[in-house]
Amino acid sequence: MSDIPADAQTSLLRYAADALKTLGIPYFVTGSQATIVYGEPRFTNDVDIVIDLRVNQIPEFLQSFEREDFYLSESAVRSAVERRGMFNLIDSTTGGKIDFVVAKNSDFERSRFTRVRTLEFSTTELVIFASPEDVILKKMQWFTKDHSDRHVRDILGVLRIQKDSIDLPYIESWLEKLGVTNVWRMIQERQKLPNPQYE
Repeated sequence: MSDIPADAQTSLLRYAADALKTLGIPYFVTGSQATIVYGEPRFTNDVDIVIDLRVNQIPEFLQSFEREDFYLSESAVRSAVERRGMFNLIDSTTGGKIDFVVAKNSDFERSRFTRVRTLEFSTTELVIFASPEDVILKKMQWFTKDHSDRHVRDILGVLRIQKDSIDLPYIESWLEKLGVTNVWRMIQERQKLPNPQYE
């Protein structure tokens, strides 16, 4: 996939955030976009949004994205809501894409929603993001699945920028429950290395 212009991804995220706010659908941005907000800048095509979308909200949700340049599959949305999975919104004019993840019925997911932060995004727009601690925890979960060092670099960037504002006891309270204790130990060791490299 070719690189998407940063302003196109920003516009798509802002459009989605406005639509979700209007519909009253709880959401938060997570993933690489969140690590950029909390950590160090890097280019990413990824926009990941967790939404608490209910079956009765699907028709209005679909209507909000009825634009000629958008592709959104109704069957994919309904399937994702039913199994609490993921579906994509694609902007055909720019190639921009959002991965919408339907919130799971779990303690961690409920905790993430209670800790969201409303932040200024793109100079004037207010967008809801997962907390930096929850972004770190989720990145560690992804690392256990694909072992991509990109997740580690993103986490190190957030820790480096946020520093003492990070709620370490909160992170530590979830390590065993999420199965990421060893990943956290590895991250702590990487923090000790001189002049760590970031991308």
